[in-house]
Amino acid sequence: THTFTEDMPVYPSDPKSVLKQVAYIEKDTYNDHKLETVMHVGTHMDAPYHMVEDGKLMDEILTEKFIGPGVLIDVRGEMKISRKLIANTTIEEGSIVLLYTGFSDKYRTDDYYKGYPELTEDFANLMVELKVKIVGMDMLGPDYDAPWVTHKILLGNEILILENLTNLNKLLNLKIFKVIALPVKIRADAAPVRVIAEIEN
Repeated sequence: THTFTEDMPVYPSDPKSVLKQVAYIEKDTYNDHKLETVMHVGTHMDAPYHMVEDGKLMDEILTEKFIGPGVLIDVRGEMKISRKLIANTTIEEGSIVLLYTGFSDKYRTDDYYKGYPELTEDFANLMVELKVKIVGMDMLGPDYDAPWVTHKILLGNEILILENLTNLNKLLNLKIFKVIALPVKIRADAAPVRVIAEIEN
């Protein structure tokens, strides 16, 4: 998860987030901060309602959806992420699939918003067939613009989407790990999320 700071990068058409301290120990006897933000900033999770008219809001999703066996797929250098890239990968029902594109290295630069790969319809449909819980990625999102086809395929089948992940390179040589991705319980179409990979010793 990227740290949420006072200078968070936002999607080009979104209003900037504001994080500021509003109380100080020396003056107020305690510290306090105020946050104003849209939901699609930093590392966050999309709920179905983001793209599906009658889809579930974040607070309506059962917590069991946020935890599952992790599968990392190294897709660095690929511009179209299709089902052929995972022909030799075992993905069990209920898995949380993480796509390592390497784009997190460009976070907080203008290059982060252009030239990132797209998930193809056939990849999204395969995720539906495999009944995964979540598809996550270290980039801005699964597609570029309306009609948001891959967003809608995934969210329309209640497969949650994690965007703007980081540190996925640390999972490259792990065969077994569990993903815990807990979003803020908020009545909205998306939420900030703290994502953890739990490794068995």
